[in-house]
Amino acid sequence: MKINIYYGGRGIIDDPTLYVISQITAVLQELNVKVQQYNLYEQRNGITALPNTLKDADGIILASTVEWYGVGGYIMQFLDACWLYGDKDKIKQIYMAPVVMSTTHGEREGMMSLTSAWEMLGGLPCDGMCGYIADTTKLENSNEYSKIIEKKTENIYRTINQKMAVFPASNRAVINKVATSKGIDLTPQESEQLSEYASDDKYVRKQKEDLQELASIFRDKMGQDESASGNSEEYIKILEKKFTPVAGIRAMYKIVFSDNSRLSPIVLDVENSKLTCRTGDEDGCDVVITSDQRVFEDIIDGRITFQRAFMAGNIKMKGDFKLLRSLDQLFELMTE
Repeated sequence: MKINIYYGGRGIIDDPTLYVISQITAVLQELNVKVQQYNLYEQRNGITALPNTLKDADGIILASTVEWYGVGGYIMQFLDACWLYGDKDKIKQIYMAPVVMSTTHGEREGMMSLTSAWEMLGGLPCDGMCGYIADTTKLENSNEYSKIIEKKTENIYRTINQKMAVFPASNRAVINKVATSKGIDLTPQESEQLSEYASDDKYVRKQKEDLQELASIFRDKMGQDESASGNSEEYIKILEKKFTPVAGIRAMYKIVFSDNSRLSPIVLDVENSKLTCRTGDEDGCDVVITSDQRVFEDIIDGRITFQRAFMAGNIKMKGDFKLLRSLDQLFELMTE
């Protein structure tokens, strides 16, 4: 029989949970149980691979300390890894006893949290132990506390050894409803391999660098394709088609492309219900807009308005700001 202990505290000297699990270990070893302890703070870079250690375990103990609020991050990372990479069929056969000591408050809530999480994973909960310990020396010097730990450990051993039946919990139903994992359908062997890769910092960093390089290549290629696709005459046709007369507006707009010298500036001469579009670098315009070709195409494709592009710093503008706002009224570019 083998029981794994996963300690999720910080490993400080006066942590009462460390003393409790040392006593639990001693009792279990006297009962000829093989005990292996995993200190999560020492393996924080490899927590995603730890679900693999559940394979040969008959039962586990999740131990943590409530120092200010909740059971702490390491133990939750381990449970996340079990949800994402663990062998659910194996977890269904494993008993879990929570051990939560508190130096402040919330030990019962912490124990319930661990129990609920293990039930949602499909595992079998058994009675654990929790307590408020303000002074660790009192815990170490108390025979009564030692007897409590010994009795509760024997109960844990008895539950796991005899494979006692456990009432079904409603938490398990969540697995088949709202909390189903959205990962790919992997075999246990593939999950093990994936968790090993995920815990390898060098591998993850290299994958991120490769993805960034590929994204840069495709982005540059798309930029080149887009730059070659449009020209000033085509843009004029689109603007003329989308023009919506607005009474009382008389203005001349010039759009200059800052990133493509091959594109001629576009001049929009609006006089009430009449629009005249032409290309050319004319002076005396009321509003001069400077834009990248890609941003301008986003505007005429309806993905962003002139005003929003200006506020985001994607285009530059000289002239009357009120006339810039009028552009979004003159041209129905936004899509639904």
